Amino acid sequence: MGVDDVRARIGLPEGLESMDLPIITLPMEEVVKWARRRSLMPATFGLACCAIEMMATGAAHYDISRFGMETFRASPRQADLMIVAGRVSQKMAPVLRTVYDQMMEPKYVLSMGVCASSGGMFNNYAIVQGVDQIVPVDVYAPGCPPGPETLLHAILTLHENIRTGELSARRKRTGNGAQIAVEAKDGQSVPEFAEESV
Repeated sequence: MGVDDVRARIGLPEGLESMDLPIITLPMEEVVKWARRRSLMPATFGLACCAIEMMATGAAHYDISRFGMETFRASPRQADLMIVAGRVSQKMAPVLRTVYDQMMEPKYVLSMGVCASSGGMFNNYAIVQGVDQIVPVDVYAPGCPPGPETLLHAILTLHENIRTGELSARRKRTGNGAQIAVEAKDGQSVPEFAEESV
């Protein structure tokens, strides 16, 4: 039984132009990208004062639920967006990396605030001078602390990057997710951004 036989059996016309109902056709990849950007589930990583602004973004006044992100996940296995809000200490860095590794693919990281992005005013041995040394960052939200409007703008920027496929193209170039495998001193393969700790 061919396609024409099935069409005749259920009464479908020959061409789409003869159908009465409006039909929208688009590539499956566009549907997947639309679904991904409309259903991001954030795993919170609130570490300092930026976390208060992140909580305000989820409250009724700013209403992050209009982007399909109202549920902040406590388990990294149910999340695909990590919002690193605040300064990351050297002791917290391995925990942050573990949470990131447990998140499902495709996963995204949003660095919120100047402390997470560059260490901020804490230019010392105890604070990581940029979370991009631990995990690959997709979008930065500047400010000290950035307000809910800035976080919403960063989320919309991430949505646009997902829609255009820019992040998928980068991950395709780098191989396994966002990791870039390099040779460590002991011969094992490690991510490039974790090379300093080896």
